Amino acid sequence: MRDLVEYLIQHLVDDMSDVTIVEEDKGSQIEITVTLPQSQMGKVIGKQGKIAKSIRTVLKSASYKSGKKYSLEICEK
Repeated sequence: MRDLVEYLIQHLVDDMSDVTIVEEDKGSQIEITVTLPQSQMGKVIGKQGKIAKSIRTVLKSASYKSGKKYSLEICEK
């Protein structure tokens, strides 16, 4: 799933070298944390959070096949 999130994020930001993506297993849930500069936050979150919500929807849909729950956290550097 990390690869899926990375693929989606790389098409939204200008420079992928400033972005870090970490996948962390927290028992029943796997959390994917995307850390990026503040200048790129708007491109990933979108107006009223629509892009972030869409990424979470795609992640949730893709996770049904694996049987695990995934969550997406977007943080600022």
